[in-house]
Amino acid sequence: MPTIRVTGRDGEERAVEAEDGLTLMEVIRDNGFDELLALCGGCCSCATCHVHIDPDYAAKLPKMDMDEDDLLESSDHRNETSRLSCQVPITDELDGLKVTIAPED
Repeated sequence: MPTIRVTGRDGEERAVEAEDGLTLMEVIRDNGFDELLALCGGCCSCATCHVHIDPDYAAKLPKMDMDEDDLLESSDHRNETSRLSCQVPITDELDGLKVTIAPED
């Protein structure tokens, strides 16, 4: 089971266990990070699960599709490491990933 290091908006970092088959959004939400709203429940129709991914892991993630890119385009806090956590499937390859919940738009 991969371990993901999540930094909340308050700057606190916590290590959480992540189950293969879940999305990063589900892992963060299910581990008590209430600031990750994930209003659409993982349907890629909002940007309330916006996170910044450790650049060292970018190549291990699936390529961003057009819908995700369009949704992130509307965020004032988008940067080169931005992803929607609902679009990041958990795999063993992500063990040690560091992710920061983006500020709310």
